[in-house]
Amino acid sequence: MTQEKLNELLRDMSLEEKVGQMIQLPAEVLTGGGLVTGPTGTTQLTDEQVGMAGSVLGIKGAEKIRKLQKQQMAKQPHHIPLLFMLDVINGFETIFPIPLALGCTFSPKMAEEACSAAAAEAAADGLHVTFSPMLDLVRDARWGRVMESPGEDPYLNSEMARAMVRGYQGDLRSKDKVAACLKHFAGYGAPEGGRDYDNVELSERTILEDYLPAYEAAVKEGCRLAMTSFNTLNRVPSSGNKWLLRKILREKMGFEGVVISDYSAVEEMVPHGIAADVREAAKLAVEAGVDIDMVSNAYAGHLAELVRSGEVPEKLVDEAVLRILTLKNDLGLFEDPFRAVDPAETEKVLLRADFRQKARETAAASFVLLKNEGILPLGKKLVAWIGPYVDNREIYGAWSFPERPEETVTIKQGVEAKGLPGMSFARGSYVMDKGRATKFGRIPNPSDEQADAWMEEALKLAASSDRVVMCLGEHKDLTGEAGSRTSLGISKGQMELLRKVRQVNPNIVTVLFCGRPLAVKEIAELSKALLVVWMPGTEGGNAIADVLFGDRVPQGKLSMTFPRSLGQVPVYYNHFATGRPNPPHEIHLFRNGYMDEVNAPLYPFGFGLSYTEFAYSEVKLDRRQMAPGERITASVTVTNAGDVSGVETVQLYLRDPSASVVRPVRSLKGFQKVSLAPGESREVSFSIEEPMLRFYDIEMNYVSEPGRFEVYIGGSSDTENGAEFVLV
Repeated sequence: MTQEKLNELLRDMSLEEKVGQMIQLPAEVLTGGGLVTGPTGTTQLTDEQVGMAGSVLGIKGAEKIRKLQKQQMAKQPHHIPLLFMLDVINGFETIFPIPLALGCTFSPKMAEEACSAAAAEAAADGLHVTFSPMLDLVRDARWGRVMESPGEDPYLNSEMARAMVRGYQGDLRSKDKVAACLKHFAGYGAPEGGRDYDNVELSERTILEDYLPAYEAAVKEGCRLAMTSFNTLNRVPSSGNKWLLRKILREKMGFEGVVISDYSAVEEMVPHGIAADVREAAKLAVEAGVDIDMVSNAYAGHLAELVRSGEVPEKLVDEAVLRILTLKNDLGLFEDPFRAVDPAETEKVLLRADFRQKARETAAASFVLLKNEGILPLGKKLVAWIGPYVDNREIYGAWSFPERPEETVTIKQGVEAKGLPGMSFARGSYVMDKGRATKFGRIPNPSDEQADAWMEEALKLAASSDRVVMCLGEHKDLTGEAGSRTSLGISKGQMELLRKVRQVNPNIVTVLFCGRPLAVKEIAELSKALLVVWMPGTEGGNAIADVLFGDRVPQGKLSMTFPRSLGQVPVYYNHFATGRPNPPHEIHLFRNGYMDEVNAPLYPFGFGLSYTEFAYSEVKLDRRQMAPGERITASVTVTNAGDVSGVETVQLYLRDPSASVVRPVRSLKGFQKVSLAPGESREVSFSIEEPMLRFYDIEMNYVSEPGRFEVYIGGSSDTENGAEFVLV
């Protein structure tokens, strides 16, 4: 449909029709029929309003979607097709590692391929939009939704943002692509106390410099939707924040797509305290620039009335509806409301062999080896596999909704597929402590007798084996939305199991499942090797077996810092030095830090071991002085000093040690992955240009300032391998 035709359609629509396009309903409303009450019970939708809704949330199944599309188009006065949207976060049916794990690959290429596979499956099932990528910068592991973010660094998150948008969208009219929706705009990843939905207070400089770059990267890559965040940002809820949505998102970033609220976020401006009632909330949201009201009754109950009373210009409604119609048009829905989806062909796309293989490779690349005292790879040993994650399929993350979880490969299955002798398996304990509930209810626990029997079996196997692989972790439902925690450990039962196994066999490899950085100091002390596998997805068991037996080498690097204890949180690498800096591994009174713990984290951002060692030469600069428009080439020679092949992520960090405002102790500005055979060396070079040195100065101008700069290149954020240059 041409732009002229879209404009003509808009002019011909009634006000109620236009408001309908701005309403998103949960699927159960359309499939259940009748009058429905919104999430806060403030109003009701008539059958006529339901029939004119513009989009639907939370439905899967090509046949169901096709039927619903046909049903709704028959009711809609202009037969405008629906948009079907779903949280496709880290895969659809083929589940890839959670986004935090994807960040640990330091591979935008892998992220793009993962999102491309997810888009192909989702599109084949009839979906049009995914609520991904989530690009909230995360620094507080207490917050459950860190699992959805690439990590704590603006540069890495920006690179992953571009890749994920490319993977989902590509050519949007292609039948194997879906529209991407960046979220949550903005600052959602910095809630007070790590409590979900809580207030966020950030200076304008911090917002612009740290929290917005990844969102902007997605916008520049052409992301078609943006979702407002639940939180207040500097005391203004995002869904009613004109400065955020109109000045920053639209004017500064140039976003031209559709803005959608998060689930009931428009109505929630009432309990936030910025709107007296839902009617005022609707007014604030449309004035701020929210185009679609997700699962709230604010627009449905009040927007038409607000326009007719003259309190809201109809022009604002027209602008929003035209953006929605444009998205539908760009998806090709006016020509084919079903996008050539054939339910009979959908099964051929879901869980395709090449998708599963890619998921296996990506999972293996996301695992981070935090410790290895020569015990890995396992080799030909008698191995006891012990723990509640040995034969557990729930390793696909809190925001994954596979219809066939039985397709998930467990560790036991992955190990057995290797066909090696001397493998034994025992559960040992339950994931959750007795009586502990997840956000979705209580998980049944075994009787004391059953638990004792599990423990006895586990200890017997451990004592008779050469090696023990402990498969431990937090339950997936303790992460994700509403997954905030005041502790960062695993269950008491699992820790008891680990301690008792250690007493009978000290040769322990711990495989840790988690959706966030955990406080693993004791786990590391009790283990000779520690491998973090996050929530690895469909092919997790195969990927874990691949890495532990050495068929693949670990190569992941932490995209989020692991603390020594909960008391350090939030902890992140690109902090400020303060006026009384403390050496990171020392404690001095009247210096920045704690009386009972050093400032350094247990494992820093960018850290990750391999089965080999990598040696770095000194940093070489081709010049020591640079003017704007010029560049400096910084290089190192990286050598595989071990006897097995390996993959290293070489990282570039910069620091401005003296500026008009305080700058971070270092900031990631580049990374490259290199594969090296034993004894092989390779020169790795980075270009440093003046735009990489810019920041918001004391006058809030985005500039670089002349002076001395430090360059660091190494295998993690705590490398001291550096050099200096001057910007003139």
